[in-house]
Amino acid sequence: MTLHDHVRTEALWKDTTRPLDERVDALIAEMTVAEKVAQLYGVWVGASADGEDVAPHQHDLSEEVDLDALLPAGLGQLTRPFGTAPVDPAVGALSLMRAQQRIVAAGRFGIPAIAHEECLAGFATWGATAYPVPLSWGATFDPDLIREMGGRIGADMRAVGVHQGLAPVLDVVRDARWGRVEETIGEDPYLVGTVATAYIQGVEQAGVIATLKHFVGYSASRAGRNLAPVSVGPRELADVLLPPFEMALRESGVRSVMNSYTDLDGVPTAADRSLLTTLLRDTWGFEGTVVADYFSIAFLKELHGHSEEWTDAAHAALAAGIDVELPTVKTFGQDLVRAVEAGEVDDALVDGALRRVLRQKAELGMLNPGWSAVPPVLAGRAGAPAEDVRGTVDLDPPENRALARRIAEEAVVLVKNDGVLPAAGPGRIAVIGPTADDPYAVLGCYSFPAHVGVRHPELPLGIALPTLRAALAEEFPRAEIVWAEGTSIDGGETEGFAAAREAASGADLVVLALGDRAGLFGRGTSGEGCDVADLTLPGAQQHLLDTILETGVPTVVTLLSGRPYALGRAPEEAAAIVQAFFAGEEGTAAVAGVLSGRVNPSGRLPVSIPRDPGAQPSTYLASTLARRSDVSNVDPGAAFAFGHGLGYAPVTWSDASADTREMPADGSVTVSIRLANEGAREGVEVVQLYLHDPVASTVRPMQRLLAYARVALPAGATATVSFDVPADLAAFTGIDGRRVVEPGEIVLGFGRSSADIVASTAVRITGQPRHVDHRRALHAGVTVAREG
Repeated sequence: MTLHDHVRTEALWKDTTRPLDERVDALIAEMTVAEKVAQLYGVWVGASADGEDVAPHQHDLSEEVDLDALLPAGLGQLTRPFGTAPVDPAVGALSLMRAQQRIVAAGRFGIPAIAHEECLAGFATWGATAYPVPLSWGATFDPDLIREMGGRIGADMRAVGVHQGLAPVLDVVRDARWGRVEETIGEDPYLVGTVATAYIQGVEQAGVIATLKHFVGYSASRAGRNLAPVSVGPRELADVLLPPFEMALRESGVRSVMNSYTDLDGVPTAADRSLLTTLLRDTWGFEGTVVADYFSIAFLKELHGHSEEWTDAAHAALAAGIDVELPTVKTFGQDLVRAVEAGEVDDALVDGALRRVLRQKAELGMLNPGWSAVPPVLAGRAGAPAEDVRGTVDLDPPENRALARRIAEEAVVLVKNDGVLPAAGPGRIAVIGPTADDPYAVLGCYSFPAHVGVRHPELPLGIALPTLRAALAEEFPRAEIVWAEGTSIDGGETEGFAAAREAASGADLVVLALGDRAGLFGRGTSGEGCDVADLTLPGAQQHLLDTILETGVPTVVTLLSGRPYALGRAPEEAAAIVQAFFAGEEGTAAVAGVLSGRVNPSGRLPVSIPRDPGAQPSTYLASTLARRSDVSNVDPGAAFAFGHGLGYAPVTWSDASADTREMPADGSVTVSIRLANEGAREGVEVVQLYLHDPVASTVRPMQRLLAYARVALPAGATATVSFDVPADLAAFTGIDGRRVVEPGEIVLGFGRSSADIVASTAVRITGQPRHVDHRRALHAGVTVAREG
């Protein structure tokens, strides 16, 4: 190539008037193998420092990185510049800006790195808003609210220079013993898909790349163990685990996908071309990047026994369809460069991944002449020293906290109430239990204080985290609040029971706060690597619960937890049960508001609360043989089923109807029900539409959620809720592995929960079996007609 050709080509890839793909191809043509490969990995500065792991095998698979040696070739990603250690947001933005300037100056092409962060329950950095965890998102049944949250999280990340967020989790809960249940949206694929899609839309509309994870099967591991094998059949994969990803890819604009750690029927997903290329790209048409879950490519050698050498692992991952090694360079290093140069690894694999990475950077404007490393929060202050910008960026402003409170209030589930709630001015409240005076009791594993902050006890939390005890004192200013811990979360102590019993005996009302401590790899009772053998409350909490119930004082069992637990005698004997799944920084105020009646509860269970702590795995998506029967002494049923939740406004349901009793296999039916709020205050009803398919060529769950509508009803108001249901929604994976709409009777049921079907109507699908594919309808049309 002549000097003239080089100048012409360089100008072409920088020419923003040219088609994006043309620019990317021109740049690729100029790059050496080392420069190409450098765009396909991240670097995690500080990950190998002393301290507890924040990712599996972090220290085993992280090596000291010589940036001076790496950067002349370029760099694809910067891993967690804000989320590895506490840093003031403005100082972090300044540090990231300088790192980007260094990267741009060192490389021949001046290509900046994509900076990514965790954002599972808010931007995971010091001082940022800690929103409720995804399980609480599911409890709201309110995608619009979650979309708004995604937009705020994305805007906060983009303001400080972050380009990609590693969320949301689209894994469907199959076994609640799994520690990462708190990170999921629930046990129903339609709920997961709709809520996750809304979150992604918010993040992407803010200009940040969202990342679907974990593709696919992670939550279906044997015995609910983290990073364990998965043995699901093709129908469970197609009908339960894949649909949320399919919906999000079709409807959200998502630009990245992360593979799962697990092996699926013996094939590690990091090396599974049938998933990462054939299905994801060839069938579904995904054009974005596939990034590796942290160290998952190295795990092909270290954990799966799939690859003999690091280069073998890199080759397998590239061939499967992974584009970027995260969190840091291990398998995509110099050995891979040499293998490509020697012809041992097809350079087309590298070029394919590189094209997707560079296209994404071009979409972000990172290949444009004059691209600036200065993040929005530092506009006009890029040259300022760190001390001059410290404290000038607020990532937890009042608007964020107000939104966090709205989500928390919608997410709290009133599970049981014998009339004790709302509590009308109790004179003496005994607040008892290990989560009542713990500020961390509302935080999930991927919140910054729980994920990283606990390793820095010398520093402040960075956000206000009122305890439930403090929130109750504020909510009930005239009440006398007495407090007893009773026991710790998981220590098993019983010495405090006597004091707890004494506190309860003299009270008008007991608020018994139980639940979890989020942590990592066994350091908590919920969170990544914090799996459990059964769903008994941790430590001595069940014993404490029984002790307090024996006093006979009206007791509100209040769960601040990351998963559902079996509650022993409480479903029958507690005066009330309130469930809050790690409801974030405003969670305790939301719970207190539900108890006082200031908040009319409207949350619904996104996962079932089990009756028996040992009857796992269990899910409401159960066939006849998976339910209670007279041929087994184990009851896998729920004490409180998926979708259940109570409120303070009595809403009656009546006049269920269908506009036809027959529909063709390519037709639709409209079903309706009338709601009437007969109370004196506004209420919210979550109308859930379920499908029961009595006879099918493969075994089907007894109930499956098709659609839902969250309906606010002022006092005395009425409304008619209608669902226009396409026959496509009755499709399932048939005997031959294809998705089919079969003729025959189906039953469409209006449910307050999956176990409380208020009214139903039978509709016959007519005609011949009709096969559908990934282009099928995914939603029913929803109409709410208000009367009067």
